[in-house]
Amino acid sequence: MPSGSVPAMRRKYFALLLTSALAVSAPVFLSAKKKPAPSHMDEQKRALHALNRLTFGPRPGEVERVAAMGVDRWIELQLHPEKIDDRALEAHLAGFTTLNMSAREMVEKFPPPQVVKEVAEGKKSMPRDPQERAIYQSQVDAYRDRQEQKQAKGADDAGSSMEMNADQKAAQREARKQADAKAQELLDLPPDERFREILKMPPEERRMLARDLKQDDRDRVMQGFTPQQRETVMAMVNPQQVVTTELQQAKVVRAIYSERQLDEVMTDFWFNHFNVFLGKGPDRYLLTGYEREVIRPHALGKFKDLLAATAKSPAMLFYLDNWLSVGPRSEMAQGMPQGGGVYRRGPFGVPVYRPPRPQNPNAKKKREGLNENYARELMELHTLSVNGGYSQKDVTEVAKVFTGWTLKQPRQGGGFEFNPRTHEPGSKYVLGKTIKEHGEKEGQEVLEMLAKSPQTARFISLKLAQRFVSDDPPPALVDRMAETFRKKDGDIREVLRTLFQSPEFWSPEVYRVKVKTPLEFVVSAVRASGADVENPLPLVQNLNRMGMPLYGAQPPTGYSMKAETWVNSAALLSRMNFALALGAGRVRGLTFEAARILPDGQAPPDRNTALAALEGSLLAGDVSKNTHETILKQLDDPQVSGVRLDDSVRPPNVGVLAGLLMGSPEFQRR
Repeated sequence: MPSGSVPAMRRKYFALLLTSALAVSAPVFLSAKKKPAPSHMDEQKRALHALNRLTFGPRPGEVERVAAMGVDRWIELQLHPEKIDDRALEAHLAGFTTLNMSAREMVEKFPPPQVVKEVAEGKKSMPRDPQERAIYQSQVDAYRDRQEQKQAKGADDAGSSMEMNADQKAAQREARKQADAKAQELLDLPPDERFREILKMPPEERRMLARDLKQDDRDRVMQGFTPQQRETVMAMVNPQQVVTTELQQAKVVRAIYSERQLDEVMTDFWFNHFNVFLGKGPDRYLLTGYEREVIRPHALGKFKDLLAATAKSPAMLFYLDNWLSVGPRSEMAQGMPQGGGVYRRGPFGVPVYRPPRPQNPNAKKKREGLNENYARELMELHTLSVNGGYSQKDVTEVAKVFTGWTLKQPRQGGGFEFNPRTHEPGSKYVLGKTIKEHGEKEGQEVLEMLAKSPQTARFISLKLAQRFVSDDPPPALVDRMAETFRKKDGDIREVLRTLFQSPEFWSPEVYRVKVKTPLEFVVSAVRASGADVENPLPLVQNLNRMGMPLYGAQPPTGYSMKAETWVNSAALLSRMNFALALGAGRVRGLTFEAARILPDGQAPPDRNTALAALEGSLLAGDVSKNTHETILKQLDDPQVSGVRLDDSVRPPNVGVLAGLLMGSPEFQRR
């Protein structure tokens, strides 16, 4: 299909998409644009509803398989992921070696800027491993180049600086030419020999090859490389990016391919609840272990265990700055010299005295000592909620309780440790209860108290109901879930069982009322299309464009689950662009065969039959009259219908029809 035909079609269809989707966020959700909900759900409809809520969306033929198995039996199996064989997923994750590394290993193999600086300054030696050494050499070379450029820039005036920029542009063009020429030479070699040649190159030439090649050319150069070889080439340009993009890609791959779908949904839910921002310093190296060791193992376990694990997590301690919190009457604070100097943690966790700097009368005074960030988010976001009945005094007291909960060598990937020298001595008073002085155990006592609070039970139940039922779930349902939470000691699996067995969950009024987040939309479209994912990075990049970079929520609140956040014209246009590109087979890294989403695997001979078949396979026939008629109008376009004046029997373009349906308002909801 000529690419020029897509924009006009997109504009016409987008008018429907925007109008209908905006109706989704209206106070009355079931608008005239949407088909009336069925008075009851038969087993087929129950299977689709369960798949839309407990998974990232059904795959071709999955509704029929779940219905045949029995929806209740399938849900019970999803509640016990350990009983589900998920070994096939491992083949899709095999190329991401950092997923099984500790933070310390990642720091060593993919050095951050401070490690590169130490090597460049002779404070740290180069690794012996040839692949790791190539990464370090490239990064040290780049570091020295930047230092020279800074010195040159400082010596030049504004005019010569402009000339230098022009020279840099010319040099960049020349570098790309050289990279293209070198790439052509390498392509004549077998993969292993090609990789060995790259390792033999001077550092600048290696970086030029990895940095200046176009993505498609770079992919061709790395074709046939092992995962470790690919990582090495990419790390020559940006070691930290290898760590972050592998984590992001793995999340998409798990969501698409895992058979333990509810476990993946809950891992995503809890990560968002206990959010940590990828872009904050060492957290780039800490998030892999945070999800692997803290969130995932507890996703369907006891809430108190999950809460305690997040509290001691290096990622959380660093993100909310609790590792720097010092009790006002602690041994360390009492030992601080007079005159304004302070003790700070050095690079290896050792307290180092910093003398006072000259005062700037216009500068804001930095707060030293007690840090209340974690204490506030612990009660407001993690447990009690913003209206949980606590005061500012409680926040301060909880912050004192958690002084001493710190990190050992955080920038080298170290873990949790309790430092009694920074811990606030004496009793604390939290929510009307006395917490006696007991070092690290004070924090454990507060976590236990918060986990068992009725306010926590209700808040967690409310958020779960918002994820699985509706943005404004029935209070009676939340009450029953909270009761289960209290009776079952915060057993997440039991709370979910109460939810999934409730009449509110199966009510026709909540059928297809939840608007998908960008992650849910992208993954559900890939799953529905049956596409094979060979390179998930383009999917990660599409999520960036849709406003939901993975692990990229900067505030502790994480990403919103509510429709109002995601329903706007720019976001919906991005979704339509993605859906049409997916249907047309133009999403890089994906292989899409339209026949996979057709009932018998064969393209129907006429456009009406094709549309009906796709409406059934992608949306179980739940298509509004408005959407159906708008797509029918698009079928008059020869680029969609396939009909030509000189060729009246050519079959319709099933891929474009699929893209239109995946961009429809109905597909936006789950």
